[in-house]
Amino acid sequence: MKILAISDEQYPPFYEQYVQGRLNGYDLIISCGDLRGDYLSFIVDVSHTTLLYVPGNHDTTHDHRPPDGCDCIDDKLVVYRGLRILGLGGCRRYHKGPHQYTDRQMRKRIRKLRWKLWWHGGVDIVVTHAAPEGVGDADDVAHRGFKAFLKLLKKYKPRYLLHGHTHLNYSHDAVREREYGDTKVINAFRRYELEIPDDTIKPTRKKGDLKYLNY
Repeated sequence: MKILAISDEQYPPFYEQYVQGRLNGYDLIISCGDLRGDYLSFIVDVSHTTLLYVPGNHDTTHDHRPPDGCDCIDDKLVVYRGLRILGLGGCRRYHKGPHQYTDRQMRKRIRKLRWKLWWHGGVDIVVTHAAPEGVGDADDVAHRGFKAFLKLLKKYKPRYLLHGHTHLNYSHDAVREREYGDTKVINAFRRYELEIPDDTIKPTRKKGDLKYLNY
């Protein structure tokens, strides 16, 4: 399965400089937040594939005007062609605004998903906006990661955590990929391609509750 992950900044070749066919061949597109709705709608329209997204802290309009043709997976566990994908958008609270949480609030969000994670035998990809604490985040208050994510990764050992929020152009020595236990943590800033061999995707243990994306 070929996956395109995007986040935070528009990538001109996917929009203003788009050439027909450039977004062909992807089986799934995942947005990790802070991308305009018209950008996401354009991508899903020209790629003819499914686009899943979580909100970032700057996505102030998606709640009442969601991007056309896209599926929000915030606070959801969905199954897409055998892949179990968990969405947890937003960032650490640093001022009054939408999609901002304390670490305690994020832990509570994760606890509400425990029975779904148990029912489906875990998760393969975690999609977030903010990074885990100490694993791809930054020192300033606005870009600190969530400690709650570390416990999630330790317990369920997903293959990947995809995030945004920390722009790779903030620093000349920024790192896109990191390892945390059994999980590869990937910063999807602008765009990142990920390919998962089909023969490594196992059918989920049980069905139910996730019908709308269980293709």
